[in-house]
Amino acid sequence: MPRYRFSRVQFERMVDAGLFGPSDRLELLDGAIIDRAPQQSRHATAVILVGDALRAVFGPGATVRVQLPFCLDDHSEPEPDVAVVPGDPRSYRDAHPSQALLLCEIADSTLAYDRGRKLAAYARAGIPEYWILALETERLEVFRRPDAGIYVEKRVRSGAEAIAPLARPTQTVPVRDLLP
Repeated sequence: MPRYRFSRVQFERMVDAGLFGPSDRLELLDGAIIDRAPQQSRHATAVILVGDALRAVFGPGATVRVQLPFCLDDHSEPEPDVAVVPGDPRSYRDAHPSQALLLCEIADSTLAYDRGRKLAAYARAGIPEYWILALETERLEVFRRPDAGIYVEKRVRSGAEAIAPLARPTQTVPVRDLLP
């Protein structure tokens, strides 16, 4: 059955027109409006921990955005759990960012979606580094170096290990610091 693909502009107009309520948790991915799962307490705690850790690693010159829109392409405006973008917050006063140093999703009930559609969309868009913090297994899945729409490098880190973001190779983050 054919489906209609919404553009980012159409989606933003629907939001502005009040078609969705303030409690609706939605995002646009590949032209489809996706209903996001409600947040459990462990997920919310992990979002805060990841955001705090990445602020410490990246410092000035980068902004850590938590669950805010990101302009991936003309048909995608996801709201990654954590996005590290270049510049300061005022750089995005008039438009959401379209470039990222790193995107991170916290996965509990959304692991298949985060490893599937989101991974593919982020790779196609050339996001240089994508992390999935899998709460069930307490592992960090790290995807790097997108090429021809796929990530050519994948690493998995346990809670006992650390990771250095590509954009800050001398700064490490213990994976256990990201876990609730």
